Amino acid sequence: MTVFLVFIIAVGWLFSYLLDSSVILLFAVFLSIAMSVTSYWFSDKIVLGMAHAKPIEKKDNPELYRIVENLAITAGLPLPKIYIIEEAQLNAFATGRDKNHAVVAVTGGLLEKLDRSELEGVIAHELSHIGNKDMLLSTVIVVFAGIIALLSDFFLRISFLGGRDSDDNKAGALLMVLGIVAAILAPIAAALIKLAISRKREFLADASGALLTRYPEALASALEKIDTDVTPMRKAAHAATAHLFIDSPFNEKQSHNWFVKLFSTHPPVEERIRALRDMKA
Repeated sequence: MTVFLVFIIAVGWLFSYLLDSSVILLFAVFLSIAMSVTSYWFSDKIVLGMAHAKPIEKKDNPELYRIVENLAITAGLPLPKIYIIEEAQLNAFATGRDKNHAVVAVTGGLLEKLDRSELEGVIAHELSHIGNKDMLLSTVIVVFAGIIALLSDFFLRISFLGGRDSDDNKAGALLMVLGIVAAILAPIAAALIKLAISRKREFLADASGALLTRYPEALASALEKIDTDVTPMRKAAHAATAHLFIDSPFNEKQSHNWFVKLFSTHPPVEERIRALRDMKA
């Protein structure tokens, strides 16, 4: 988060210098703060709306409710709100700004195709995201990455309008080229930071969830079923929220190529399963 804030301010400063306008720097700082506040208070509602998730009560699905309730007690967490996503794909996610305003959402396909122990493994994974405060981190990082992309696009457009007056035309031209390069590379760097954080937090949630249930094989088995599921997610899949799910909703076939992994929202499932089964040993 610190890297993102410094990054935004640095990009804003560079273009405010190139265009000789302090207003640009002030705008960049104001926008980053405003978007951060907005994402903190309304992130869960935005994500649930995009996923078309519907809240349920205990009477709607007593078994799911009891699983979430029992695991939340074991984890020392307040009972999160429970939502169902009417999709046949096997998937789930957690969102909310803190443990007192948390939500766990699961797809209908997940409830139909996993047995109880596997479902417990997935719920424990999502509760671990809550306990580890991953939802807030993920949301803030997404917002910062979006801000950088918007600012970079804006700066790229205005770079061609002219730069800072300088007696040294070569120096001025060099600065302008650097500014254009920064505008192009900034959103790529922001996306890579977001994806790297997402992948690390998935490994952590896997390990924490396995410790919570004390049965790593349950989550490993669930991940195998999720990985082999080729059912498309028709309404709830969005690039902005894909990293929140336990597995990519786009059914990406993860490659062993390091460059492909670099731009993946999730670590390869086989690596996650191997790590879980190593915990057993």
